[in-house]
Amino acid sequence: MADRQDPRNYNPLKYDPQAIERKWQARWEEERLFEAREQAGEGSADKYYLLEMFPYPSGRIHMGHVRNYTIGDVVARYKRMRGRNVLHPMGWDAFGMPAENAAIKHGVHPNRWTHENIDYMRTQLKRMGFSYDWSRELATCDPTYYRWEQLIFLMMYERGLVYRKQALVNWCATCQTVLANEQVEEGRCWRCDQPVGQKELWGWFFRITAYAEELLAGTNELPGWPERVLTMQRNWIGKSTGTEIDFQIDSPPEGVDDLIRVFTTRPDTLYGATFMSLAPENPLAERLSKGTNQEAAVAEFTSRVRRQTLVDRASVATEKEGVWTGAYCVNPVNGRRMPIFVANFVLMAYGTGAVMAVPTHDQRDFEFAAQYDLPMVVVIEPPGHHLDPEQMEAAFVEDGVMVNSGPFNGLGNREAMGAITNHLEKLGRGRPVVSYRLRDWGISRQRYWGAPIPVVYCEKCGVQPVRPEDLPVELPLEARIPPTGASPLPALESWVNTECPACDGPARRETDTMDTFVESSWYFARYCSPRFDAGPLEKSKVDYWLPVDQYIGGIEHAVLHLLYARFFTKVLRDLGLVKIDEPFANLLTQGMVIKDGAKMSKSKGNVVDPDELIKRYGADTVRMFSLFAAPPERDLEWSDTGVEGCHRFVNRLWRLVEEEAGRLPRKAAAAGVDWPAPLAELRRKTHQTIARVSADIEERFHFNTAIAAVMELVNALYLARDDGRVTGLPHYGAAMREALEAAVVLLSPVVPHLSEELWERLGHKESIQRAPWPVADASALSAAERLVVVQVNGKVRSRLSVAADASDDDIKAAALADEKVRPHIASGIKKVFVVQKKLVNIVA
Repeated sequence: MADRQDPRNYNPLKYDPQAIERKWQARWEEERLFEAREQAGEGSADKYYLLEMFPYPSGRIHMGHVRNYTIGDVVARYKRMRGRNVLHPMGWDAFGMPAENAAIKHGVHPNRWTHENIDYMRTQLKRMGFSYDWSRELATCDPTYYRWEQLIFLMMYERGLVYRKQALVNWCATCQTVLANEQVEEGRCWRCDQPVGQKELWGWFFRITAYAEELLAGTNELPGWPERVLTMQRNWIGKSTGTEIDFQIDSPPEGVDDLIRVFTTRPDTLYGATFMSLAPENPLAERLSKGTNQEAAVAEFTSRVRRQTLVDRASVATEKEGVWTGAYCVNPVNGRRMPIFVANFVLMAYGTGAVMAVPTHDQRDFEFAAQYDLPMVVVIEPPGHHLDPEQMEAAFVEDGVMVNSGPFNGLGNREAMGAITNHLEKLGRGRPVVSYRLRDWGISRQRYWGAPIPVVYCEKCGVQPVRPEDLPVELPLEARIPPTGASPLPALESWVNTECPACDGPARRETDTMDTFVESSWYFARYCSPRFDAGPLEKSKVDYWLPVDQYIGGIEHAVLHLLYARFFTKVLRDLGLVKIDEPFANLLTQGMVIKDGAKMSKSKGNVVDPDELIKRYGADTVRMFSLFAAPPERDLEWSDTGVEGCHRFVNRLWRLVEEEAGRLPRKAAAAGVDWPAPLAELRRKTHQTIARVSADIEERFHFNTAIAAVMELVNALYLARDDGRVTGLPHYGAAMREALEAAVVLLSPVVPHLSEELWERLGHKESIQRAPWPVADASALSAAERLVVVQVNGKVRSRLSVAADASDDDIKAAALADEKVRPHIASGIKKVFVVQKKLVNIVA
């Protein structure tokens, strides 16, 4: 900051954000102002854990980061001033494919690339003035972090929550790795947006399905979450109550099970099933056709369909295709011999990968049957109407009356569902079941930059978990990624070759690494005790801080990170590491930053660089605009004029305090003073603003309207300051100090550097963060009189004090009788308007 004593350098009216922001950031760091401590002897009711989703260290923060972290910082600062013990940490989601891709592109090791980015982004975040507890910083690529993740893996393995199997998995050829179902978005990779295919591989899985019912039930116990997110999770878990039905295969080939098991929510249509459809990925397709005349046709069809995206195959617009396997199965209720097809619209990820086909009552089956001239049997008809399958133009999918269904004819189809299921149970051919769309989480990734899976393979002992005392299994930093992007780990003999934990004989390490979503599924718990070295979590500290009271992040993680974090929390609970059931009590999903009609991105060329904005306007202006332009849950439309407007207001507040601070009394206004009407009105405005801003932040997170309220207060202060009749009143200085201090404090979570500087210039010694949040004075809000401005033909001619409960007619009469007004209306009056009991507008 320029020396205030040097008249050559100091301009008291010039706002210098760069100097002010550097000064206060250094002060905060020196005083360790934002470091959180568990408060012994106090209940955890006073704690407040505020967290934004931690960033991937891509190199630079963008405006989406700025908006997300500013929202969180406002809440953290506000809660501290309300007396809460706030934990507000920051770290880095540091493993993942972008680091590998950058390593290949730039010839830099991902470890170096990641840590250089962390250093740069940390500097950017500090430059924004975010009130993080940097003493708790962590990076998930650090062995001191993933060591404990590996231990949790072993504990889950011991409990049967981790297993290895060969399975058909989602394969991204571009990223050269497996993806979990949740990471396939409309048939494309969540990371690179390229089509996803299918591949059979060995891999490791977390048994998330063991918690399916609890995860589903928990969505009804999270009132602080957006309903949209809860609905997305419920749909993804996808609970269905239905029937499992066993169809006997007619003369199955040797070595093939003699049953096909299907799941259906429509057992009422069973008598109308005329063929069976298998997913191309279902191993039965190959096994049933092997050695038959259909073998080549099935092989060609399944190979071709597997190359199509899942979203294309599932689309109602896609032409239904299939090929006969050469085999038949038998309908268990009527003995119908049903041909078994492979069909492009059946997906292995849902149900059992086999579907009983009822063409008259399922549109996809109807189109398929029409294509291949397969039989159709109506088993449900509208009451009083007969359906002829030869005349049907579409499947009948409404409720109706059972026909062609043996002993169930005449029943309503809803009633028949249970009756037919009971009948199947007696036959030993079916049973009622609950099914879930959710599938176990495949965590194996065939990439280098990730946490090693802590198991080895021994020819003598088989699969063996690494001993806990031998953790961490460190990722070898000497590995170099080949240009193809394939993992270098399988070829790194010095790392792969090891000893078996069971027999001490030769063994080989698992070369797959963990899905990076594993790291982000428990990081919020590690923040509670990030330096604890005797286990993953220090129980007394996680018991104090968890759950996170307010979590902030993008809705795009609704069924990725947010669902995984809920699952992992329940696992940690069952392992005895935490005592909570849910990780996040409240969730705010912020909107995107939009420019030129599209989300900001490098590919669209519409990125705004936060660094450039900070250099030009200062961090406080950038923070204010990111909050003022829209409420947090909505998209923010970028506006250069909006940034300029916020900067003008910041300067306006600066000038007002600079001009007034030196002539104000040391003490602010107090209750009990007999305030003249104009000052009572100013105090009412002050306390109305306190009440409104407090409610906007506490109840709604509507920071935009909170800022607008302070802007209105500042306007009122300028009007009072410029009115000689007001400035000459008794107690003017006390009322002005109260209002100015309120404006500065109320804005301090939004523009913390400016507020700190103005607070100091108003004579305060301690940081504004240590000041209590103001409380609205009820007596000021319910003052006996109000100030009314009187205009004649648009020009202010007088100000009146009227009773607070005065009617519009009373206010009109007082205005027309005022001595300052009467000379201007002597020629006559056309109209008189009273606006919100604050303004009388006379048209003369």
